[in-house]
Amino acid sequence: MSETVTDLMDPARATALAVTLGHAWEEGQPLPPFFHHAYFWTVHPEAGLGRDGHPKLGGQNLIPDLWLPRRMWGGGRLEFHAPLYAGRPAERQSVMESIDEKEGRSGRLGLVTLRHEIRQDGQLCVTEWQDLIYREDYKPGAPAPEPVPSPDSAEEIRSRDFYSLTLMRYSALTMNGHRIHYDPDYAREVEGYPGVVVHGPLLAQLLMLMAPGPLKTFRYRAIAPLCLPASARICRLGNRFWVSGPGGGMCMEAEADYASSRA
Repeated sequence: MSETVTDLMDPARATALAVTLGHAWEEGQPLPPFFHHAYFWTVHPEAGLGRDGHPKLGGQNLIPDLWLPRRMWGGGRLEFHAPLYAGRPAERQSVMESIDEKEGRSGRLGLVTLRHEIRQDGQLCVTEWQDLIYREDYKPGAPAPEPVPSPDSAEEIRSRDFYSLTLMRYSALTMNGHRIHYDPDYAREVEGYPGVVVHGPLLAQLLMLMAPGPLKTFRYRAIAPLCLPASARICRLGNRFWVSGPGGGMCMEAEADYASSRA
């Protein structure tokens, strides 16, 4: 089963995303890496959404119903083959590449990998793998995992404060209805987070924008949630990247291959 979505790639969306991120971009330039997340929306009526705001699994959805109610974006990989441009139609074809179930420390897990291929003007521009994790309901009183310390040194650090307004704008631009990003009561009482959660793809986006040269590949993995109110440090050392949250715990780690020798 596959899903194909076409998009006219309205430049206004890329402009709005660049402003939201504080990133300089002008129409006519290639889209920055990962900006394709502002495109290829699949919009469902509210009756087609689950309790968490995501489309219900099963049916016409690429992912079958695993009977696991909590969804997490665990990480992903990207290969950049050619630039994408706003203002030109493009197509994304998606397939479910793998699905697995296993027992974790918190109970049963469903592990799903989606593969997306994005083409423009007949050329493959981006291949993306998304690793999704489905989990059992939150059990009150369950111990939190031990934090993973961030590396001690970096050659580039950008401090970033996150606000509910930023998360709302990013959710709207990416058509992400996941309630953990805007509903604090749901995030705490149903999902067990201490507060509203900063999007994993938003953190990955900020890491990619730190790359000192054109990206060939980028691999990232979520380590721990970053919840509001939050300040974080976006860090790079060579081709390694990470997000350091309050207290120095690592929220995300990543590694890149560059398309040039500039880095």
